[in-house]
Parts: sequence; C-alpha cells; structure tokens
Amino acid sequence: MDEQVLAAMARWPNVPAVRGWLSLTARGQWRLHPHGRGWGAPDEEPGEAITSPQITAFIGRNYLADETGRWFFQNGPQRVYVRLDGAPWILGVDPDPQGRPRVRTHTGRDYGPVTQWWLSPGGRLYARSAQGAGLVADRDLARMLDALRAIDGRSLDDWLDRPDSAGILVRLEGAAPDAAPLRLLAEDALEATLGFVRRP
Repeated sequence: MDEQVLAAMARWPNVPAVRGWLSLTARGQWRLHPHGRGWGAPDEEPGEAITSPQITAFIGRNYLADETGRWFFQNGPQRVYVRLDGAPWILGVDPDPQGRPRVRTHTGRDYGPVTQWWLSPGGRLYARSAQGAGLVADRDLARMLDALRAIDGRSLDDWLDRPDSAGILVRLEGAAPDAAPLRLLAEDALEATLGFVRRP
C-alpha cells in the first residue's frame, strides 16, 4: 500500500466505506460507476472504463481483501469495495526471461505458484495462489491450457474432453516441478470454494 494512503488512513481513521462505485471486469479492466449503482449484473451497469495508466496503477497498488474475502481499493482514507465480475485477480500468461510461461495478474504482478486449478462448466479456468483467487482472462485461456501439462502422462485434451470429478494433476510447461490439481467447479460453488465475495 502507498505511504500516502497509509498516512491518510492514520489521519482520518473513521471514513465510511463505499460500495457500488468500482468494478473489475472478467478481462481485468477497472470500471467506475459514477452514480454508485454498480452492484447489478455487468450488462445492467457496465460503468465507464478507467483508462489512465496512473490511476489504474494506483488502484492496483492499493487493492486488497479484508478478512471476509471482500476486495477493495483503499482510496486514501476511504475503502472502496469492488464488484468482481470474474475473480479478484484476472490472469494472463506470458513468457519469463527464459521463455517459460508464467502467470501474471491484471496489475502486472507475478501470480504463482498456483496451488489449485478449477474448470467451470462454462469453460472458465480459475486458480488459487498465495495472492488469492484468479480467473484466466478469456483472451489467454487457450495459451494457458496449452501451457498446462498433465504429470501422469494423460493428455490434458483428453481429460478436458471427458473431465472427471477426481481431477488431474498439472503443472506449467517448463516451470518448477510442483504440480497442482485441476478439478471441475460449479459456478454456484465458486465464491465459497475460492474464498471471495463478488458483490460485497
């Protein structure tokens, strides 16, 4: 968290939190809801894209979760809870300096190592790491699936064609030998399983 934000919190400790003003899309874009009504479905209240690199970087540096899994942006002394259209972290895959795939967040942070993967019936790929729950952005889904390797010799494509509830152990191609389970996850179990609140 930025020093100026910590100083503002110390100076004004009792500023009420707000909801409905900020959301994070399933593609990792911050959106402002100028009328404070950003709690409906994304198509009901899409909001306005925040495109300033300075502002998005400031939000990203001061983006945290409370103890109940509600994610927020600490805007000076005020906590601004975020509507999550996908997950707290929106993930992409890009090469590290050695050309190996690595998982990155919408804020540019390294996300791994991933300790668990889940696939929803709708084809969304979720993950968990020490940073919290993440959703692979749709534009990176094919590359992420290409980078995942089953460690038991089974074809990942074969498992994806006929997934079973037991799951499969996978790891990123060229990454450390640590493997993580990939399992199925129903959308209605998402928040409880991954430990976050979409609409705090």
